[in-house]
Amino acid sequence: MSLKVQPMGDYQTNCYIITVDGKDFIIDPGVGATRWVLQNVQNPVAILNTHGHFDHVWSNKEVSDKLGLKIYTPEEDNFMLEKDPYGFGMTPSCADVLVKPDEEFDFDGIKVKFHYFPGHTPGCSAIEIDSHLFSGDFIFNNSIGRTDFPFSSPEKMKKSIDKILAWNKDIRIYPGHGPATSLNSERNSLLNWKNYL
Repeated sequence: MSLKVQPMGDYQTNCYIITVDGKDFIIDPGVGATRWVLQNVQNPVAILNTHGHFDHVWSNKEVSDKLGLKIYTPEEDNFMLEKDPYGFGMTPSCADVLVKPDEEFDFDGIKVKFHYFPGHTPGCSAIEIDSHLFSGDFIFNNSIGRTDFPFSSPEKMKKSIDKILAWNKDIRIYPGHGPATSLNSERNSLLNWKNYL
């Protein structure tokens, strides 16, 4: 697997291009992502959204139209793509595939798993590809996604933290903002955040 990352827009939202066996997966094409994506893909196969916040899905439609790709989005967050609930003037997009909680897909032998971790948003998910976890706004380096936004839930975030802390493995984590980390590195931080909520 190879990985490219570029922070996008005012919120420096990480857009990722993950290449496995010659296939490019685009995760969270945010504000102004289209040009960078077009310059850095050779065989794109899908757009994957970790959740529906505007800074992660802003360029969904443009990238999809230019490359002819399907958009995979957690079903409980699709309304954010279509309605622009925060009113920032985002071009609406519509998921081609509404991803169910913990659903896994097989792209010609490449497994892509959407782990369901609601709290930050109703459908918030972390996407696992080739033993790497793209956590969106669920887990950051020494932090977690905010739960004071509309449609957020501190109680669901607590359950999501419990769910990932029950994993008996380490895994590399690539957040929606900031540097990469790992699950073992974040275990104490996650416990502290859970107790704080």
